[in-house]
Parts: sequence; structure tokens; C-alpha cells
Amino acid sequence: MQAEDILLLDISSAASFADFFVIASAGSDRQMNAILEEIDLHLRKGEKVSVTGREGQPASGWVLLDYGDVIVHLFSPEEREYYDLESLWATAVPVVRIQ
Repeated sequence: MQAEDILLLDISSAASFADFFVIASAGSDRQMNAILEEIDLHLRKGEKVSVTGREGQPASGWVLLDYGDVIVHLFSPEEREYYDLESLWATAVPVVRIQ
């Protein structure tokens, strides 16, 4: 399973709590769970980085994973459109579309 519409926001010049936001979409709860497991597995085992905080549930349409300098937001398409973090931060930081 692969996340969709992945964005990287360099928020280091606009925020003190993190350097980057990764924002992505998942088409279903099942896909979101698979993506979250893969992120955790890769970062914990491969990169030796552990999540320091987690908010939300796949059933709610939004999950945040806090890795300190990097915060991952994984949304359902509807929740992503509603919260529109890209537009909220667009005036302060450059947006890099990864996929």
C-alpha cells in the first residue's frame, strides 16, 4: 500500500516545534493502517527512530505521528480537504510535492 499525494513542507523557518511536515492521503482505514505500520517499521527498525507522539485514529480520517523534527499527517481525502494544511502553511513555507 502506498500513500497518495505526498507533500513535504519545510516549516523550520516558520515554526519552532518541528522542521518538516509530511502530509499524505490514504484511501481507506485499511490502507491508512498499512501505511502507518510501514512508516513505523521502517523508521524504528531501519533508521532507529521512534515515534514520540501519536494522535488520531484511522477511523477518524486523520493520524499524526510526531518524530520530533518531522511530523507526519496522514489523512483520508475528505479530512485532508477539510483541514487543508497545505493552504494554511503555503504563505509561510515552500511546498514540495513528492508524488
